[in-house]
Amino acid sequence: MNAPERLGLPDIQSQVDSRNLRIDAVGIKDVRYPVTIMGGAGPVPTVATLTMTVSLPAIAKGTHMSRFIEVLETQAGPLTPTRFRAMAMDMLEQLDARSGAIEMQFAYFATKAAPVSGVSSRLDYDVRWRIAVDVSGAQSFRMRVVVPATSLCPCSKEISDYGAHNQRSHITIDAAMAEDMAIEELIAVAERSASCEVYGLLKRPDEKYVTEKAYENPKFVEDLVRDVAVALNRDPRVLGYAVEAENFESIHNHSAYARIVRPLPAEVQG
Repeated sequence: MNAPERLGLPDIQSQVDSRNLRIDAVGIKDVRYPVTIMGGAGPVPTVATLTMTVSLPAIAKGTHMSRFIEVLETQAGPLTPTRFRAMAMDMLEQLDARSGAIEMQFAYFATKAAPVSGVSSRLDYDVRWRIAVDVSGAQSFRMRVVVPATSLCPCSKEISDYGAHNQRSHITIDAAMAEDMAIEELIAVAERSASCEVYGLLKRPDEKYVTEKAYENPKFVEDLVRDVAVALNRDPRVLGYAVEAENFESIHNHSAYARIVRPLPAEVQG
């Protein structure tokens, strides 16, 4: 079948709109798409959920929605933050837009070796990349990771004759980046700030290790966010951040929660 333009079909989106109202963002939302992320140990296949938008001038009636999918279809090779930026610029060109943004959320699988036995297994992390660009070349890129970890209560350890309660925690880092950073690097910042890392597969010697390491390294939820913030403050690649920690308490029916925000730069605006 011939393409619509070859058949002389009308292009309604390209008609002039008389309401004189600029649209800040128009596009496609929650598109599930297979992607490959270039990780520190090589390519990592996954499925991403994307939202892709561009600004629309007041004179234009609509955008061409199919071209967003075309941008995805033309991507070749594993995505890095640099290639993700290039994809956003390609989107502007294909949509003839002055500014736009892409948000991509995906599960990232990293292979980890158990601390004593060395047995390998994969652990999943929730990751989000967001890029905003305009035709002048201005860009703003943010990376968000949600990292599972173990925390052990310092108060419980101090007041108990033996033992201490611990819990699984989620440490979330949303960082505005001046330069590229590997996903594993941001994950490592969170894991180093916890009482202990978590692993997909542990043997008995590993269980002994992680139990004792957490006991020797107690952390309040306040400690988690402060230690992450200290590490981010030392990294010149980080322009600003929001750090959150949630402890899924083992002795309460609620979570403990803390957050630190340091000014995140304003996103590129169209």
